[in-house]
Amino acid sequence: MVDMEKLAEFGVVQERGKSLTEQVADRISDMIREQAIHNGQKLPNEFELAAILNVGRGTVREAVKLLVSRNVLEIKRGKGTYVKKIPGVVDDPLGFSYIRDRRQLSKDLLEVRLLLEPQIAALAAVRATEEDIKEITALCDEVEALIRSGDSHLGKDVELHSRIARSTRNQVMPNLIPIITKGVNFIGGVVKRALVEESIETHRQITEAIAAHDPEAAREAMRLHLVYNVEALKRQEEQERQN
Repeated sequence: MVDMEKLAEFGVVQERGKSLTEQVADRISDMIREQAIHNGQKLPNEFELAAILNVGRGTVREAVKLLVSRNVLEIKRGKGTYVKKIPGVVDDPLGFSYIRDRRQLSKDLLEVRLLLEPQIAALAAVRATEEDIKEITALCDEVEALIRSGDSHLGKDVELHSRIARSTRNQVMPNLIPIITKGVNFIGGVVKRALVEESIETHRQITEAIAAHDPEAAREAMRLHLVYNVEALKRQEEQERQN
């Protein structure tokens, strides 16, 4: 829950050279940066923000729209306005959606993931807290359950990889998550359900290594997880050539 008393410190002070809307947007951003409002948390309503910032509701509304356009906030219909889990990071920062050759993109993304994710897993094994481990384990369980039930697991798969990256406590890692996210989605779409047992097994190995704070085991488990994806793509290409 948002601490309304803490928010009271963020009243708008008039600045020259900036519109009132921009100033209000800056103050809301300050609230997020200084964790008066946390990532993923719901903002106070327009009335409350207007009172806190000593401006009109219309100005608050325009400032919120500005921050939505900057990918800092998101409006959930019927629920309210929320801080993005990774404020400022766009969904497709590297323009993957404009690349037509999905198979080649999958290969290229796997090369990048092989460079990044084994080390991310190793850092997670060193730095993960008990809370991190608890959440990673829960996500690993959810992914396995979805796979075994035949339901789409890609969304939870993305959450799992993203949660591992966040547990490194490296401030840059959250900005790399879009690469990982898109990689999981594109590769999942190309190889479909060819990696059911391999995904379950290697996700479990990664999770257990992080829980044991064993960076070498975590690095190797993540490397193996990605190598399985590489091999699945190769097998699929070979089958298509033979057909």
